[in-house]
Amino acid sequence: MSVVWDRRRTAWAAGWRAFAAQRSGVAGLALLGLAVLVAVLMPLLTGADALNVARVVAPAWEPPGSGHLLGTDHTGRSVALLVLNGTAVSLLVGLTAAGLSVAIGTLIGVTAGHFGGWWGALLMRVTDFFLVIPALVLAIALSSVLPRGMGTIILAIALTSWPSTARVVRAQTLAVEARPFVERARALGGGHLHVTGKHVLPAVLPLVLVNTTLTVAYAIVAESTLAFLGLGDPTRLSWGSMLHQAQLQGAVSKEAWWFLLPPGLGIIAVVLAFTLVGRALETVINPRLRG
Repeated sequence: MSVVWDRRRTAWAAGWRAFAAQRSGVAGLALLGLAVLVAVLMPLLTGADALNVARVVAPAWEPPGSGHLLGTDHTGRSVALLVLNGTAVSLLVGLTAAGLSVAIGTLIGVTAGHFGGWWGALLMRVTDFFLVIPALVLAIALSSVLPRGMGTIILAIALTSWPSTARVVRAQTLAVEARPFVERARALGGGHLHVTGKHVLPAVLPLVLVNTTLTVAYAIVAESTLAFLGLGDPTRLSWGSMLHQAQLQGAVSKEAWWFLLPPGLGIIAVVLAFTLVGRALETVINPRLRG
């Protein structure tokens, strides 16, 4: 067992060195670390009354200045505090929806690739059906029918973003199961759980990790879009809900750019960070992409 763990530590160390060589990936990882730190600490530092409309005394639509770094919204609340506190919900929805989506896609992809036959064909036809349906339109339909809340948003995003993961995982499963060591394991009496758990999943997980980072970026954009359309959780503050309120309160007509740009830039920054990390991980897994 010590030899196995030594090999794994060596492989992880080599993977980290390859990742660290990608400056864009390191920058994206640092930005994500900052976003997570803000999401965890801001609710603890500001307290529940910081964004309470009843306790706000600042004037509405105040432009950025010494009193408020990013100005105030239509209720007099600090836009800077709104943006920082909205980070938590956007990240939580993105990570949870992406995790659920990747779990569904991995399960379907491994099952279809391992068993094959009519069962695998049926799963792939279901996957193709979800692929041809516009994901955002289906997410809007689900969010409109199901009860409003964060759980509905997560479920709607997860159920519309798993097909791409399923196809990638199925292709990798077929490639792994065609290798000699898998055939040898079957000849020695290895069952379905042994083959998939010991051989297929370890080979598939690196691709799943890369796909997860890219899926999180899509999930954050999808959550922001649904919240901007008024289909988000009305009890939760997110960047998308800020843009929705800015639209409802006429921030454009009032030329209150400070209420529009910060949440939009927050979405762009986090999505870009996840994309950079995903691309860097892709180069670690596929050495032909380096350089």
